[in-house]
Amino acid sequence: MTKYIALFLLVCNGFCFAACDTNVKTKGNTYTSISAIEAKQIMDTEEDFVIIDARTVEEYKQGHIEGAIVIPDYDIAQKAEIKIPDKDKLILVYCRSGRRSKIASQALVDLGYTNVKEFGGIIDWEYEIVK
Repeated sequence: MTKYIALFLLVCNGFCFAACDTNVKTKGNTYTSISAIEAKQIMDTEEDFVIIDARTVEEYKQGHIEGAIVIPDYDIAQKAEIKIPDKDKLILVYCRSGRRSKIASQALVDLGYTNVKEFGGIIDWEYEIVK
């Protein structure tokens, strides 16, 4: 009986590790979900990256992260390649709550972008914004 309990716990442990994978895979490509803190660290230490605000233009005008360009999630397929021709560039994506940033990140991956990091919504952003 103890053997079965140990086996059960081992299997459950494996499921926990699988569930913690933050890389979302589609067609061999991935985007990575990171925290707002990690995104801020990248913004403070890296030089060559793009920040995409996946909200509407109206939402963007109400307040956005400094340096962000607005490409609404529904426009990614039409505008990303024009605004970001380098498909290997580091791209940080956010929206209001995190739903549209995931959609936009997946769309970028589907377009062939290779270094996409999604960091949720501006509602969780504890740093300065531009108004």
